[in-house]
Amino acid sequence: MSIKMKKQQTTNNIAIPNKDLEILKKHFSNCFDKGGNFDIEKFKKELSKNEIDFSKEGYGIDWLGKNYARLIASDNATTLLKGNKDWNKKDENKDSKNLLIKGDNLEVLKHLSNNYYEKIKIIYIDPPYNTGSDGFVYQDDRKFTVKELSKLAGIDEEKAKRILEFTQSKSNSHSAWLTFMYPRLYIAKQLLKDEGVIFISIDDNEVAQLRLLMDEIFGEENSLDRGTLIWVNKGSTKGFNKIVKNHEYILAYGKNASLVKSFYGKNHIDELDIINERLQIKRTLKNPTSQVLFPKGIKIEEVDNTLFENSVGGKTGRIDIINNNRKMIFENGRLKHDIILEAAFPYKNQMIKFFKNDGEVYDFKGQKWLEVYFKKTGIPYFKKERNTKIISSILDDCGNSGLKDVEKLNIPFNNPKPVNLIEKIIDYFSSNEDVILDFFAGSGTTGEAVMQLNSDTKGNRKYILVQLPEEINPQKDKISYDFVKKELKIKNPTIFDITKERLYRSAKKIKEDKEKTTDIDFGFKIFETIPIWEDYNFDTEEFSSQTKLFNESNLRKEDLQILLTTWKTYDGIPLTQDLKEINLDGYTGYYFDNKLYLIDKGFKTKNLKKLLTEIDENKEFNPAIVIVFGYNFESKVLREIAENIKNYSNKKNMGVDFVTRY
Repeated sequence: MSIKMKKQQTTNNIAIPNKDLEILKKHFSNCFDKGGNFDIEKFKKELSKNEIDFSKEGYGIDWLGKNYARLIASDNATTLLKGNKDWNKKDENKDSKNLLIKGDNLEVLKHLSNNYYEKIKIIYIDPPYNTGSDGFVYQDDRKFTVKELSKLAGIDEEKAKRILEFTQSKSNSHSAWLTFMYPRLYIAKQLLKDEGVIFISIDDNEVAQLRLLMDEIFGEENSLDRGTLIWVNKGSTKGFNKIVKNHEYILAYGKNASLVKSFYGKNHIDELDIINERLQIKRTLKNPTSQVLFPKGIKIEEVDNTLFENSVGGKTGRIDIINNNRKMIFENGRLKHDIILEAAFPYKNQMIKFFKNDGEVYDFKGQKWLEVYFKKTGIPYFKKERNTKIISSILDDCGNSGLKDVEKLNIPFNNPKPVNLIEKIIDYFSSNEDVILDFFAGSGTTGEAVMQLNSDTKGNRKYILVQLPEEINPQKDKISYDFVKKELKIKNPTIFDITKERLYRSAKKIKEDKEKTTDIDFGFKIFETIPIWEDYNFDTEEFSSQTKLFNESNLRKEDLQILLTTWKTYDGIPLTQDLKEINLDGYTGYYFDNKLYLIDKGFKTKNLKKLLTEIDENKEFNPAIVIVFGYNFESKVLREIAENIKNYSNKKNMGVDFVTRY
């Protein structure tokens, strides 16, 4: 058995993983010097043999604050993650995989960047439009000196000074909006699967800037067919004598557009005639007998003429066709029997074979056919389910507003997006097990859309919603303020409170309206970001009882659980996944996915013995890494644990990493 000892200063160093840099170091290690600096000229020479064009021609977007935006995109998180213990333990929420997170979405995205890296299928966001009246201003509480920013961002001090002035000035300029959006979109890209897609609602105020920004972050080639969806959000403009704006935009990009697949259409019915001119129906007024003529010598031995006549002219009835002793019965437009009918109708010079499976009709290609109808000419046609369909760039059938959706729930909220709009996007690009992220959650429309779609399709999609606890202004939105204050009994009303209540009420309503929803996940777990404790710091080589950089005695049991939640998320364990408690002879360890956390005080020799016994005898306990909270363990105890695990010849012959974390 081997053991590796490490010390990690994790809590203050949570940032998005730089996978691109890892790839460069793996494949072009010779382009890095001993100090870890990347030599771009050497890199160019490496690729020249592959005829890579390093031309500087092209276009892009630049603004005051771009260097700053890049810096804070990779800057460390300044918060921890705290779970809502009481809410998350409720029966309807304890096993849920849905998430509602309260906090600054940039901080939340950084926390999610490890455990949800390349796991999100769809991102939909409805960010501030920067209309001038929507309340958007950019303000950053990060404290950089001019010299620090100049060094970190690689810019001169004059530019650093100008940037700091505007980031602290509550600006709503284009530059301020771009500085706000860039780091969020940059991290969002890291969370998407390779085949993932992102949709962003916007209007004319920032659509031009947003497209250029998306081209820079995602690549112009990953715009979905240069996809700008037009959502018609107002009714008729009849009677106006000027141009009236009755639409907004939704920009659509893929992580890798060539891998993006459409799932829309699995419930969409598309008409398709399978009967061509070679199949004719002859009718005369004198003789109402109808005769169906099949090509290639197929003989119809008997036709129920009367019932056939009743189906002509768009009506549906019952048709019995007997062919080679095999009977096909259509009743009210649907095939009613389980017997296979071979060589029935010609389609592209082939015979189609129909068969039933669980009450549905399929042809020999495995495509599903729903209903058969008859045109006025008497020629039958089918409605068929298609697996592909092009979505229209004009979304004029999704509703003009989401007000009716929230009114049904008796929740007041200004300008929500329609559930149908977001549901259509999710349906088009997701399958049943995908994760959908919305980090500008607002009233929670995306969460309701996911639940509605799941209940319609028996799906298991999961949502992650992020909402800032933005205070509701009683002067500007008295109705919402009074709703939260008086009805929900919350002292300081915020938008987050409305998000939470809508998710709860919409889940309840869908369960009441729909049948057979027992397998649908209608719950959600709640987490929030909180500031890292004041003076939480560790910068010495080894902690001892004489080294008091942080007073750990101030940490309560609840604080240690917050630390544990933050660490497990950093380690790639889903935020919705509870850790299993391991009883080590009176001392509690926390375990999941080969990771064992020891964070409480009071670890003694008897607990170590029990740990070694568990490693040997518990088949479900296989820690590949043991992580301890350094502040709660003296140095001699840490050495004792590490040495005993190293020297203990366990039956599983496991190699274990031993990590002291602060």
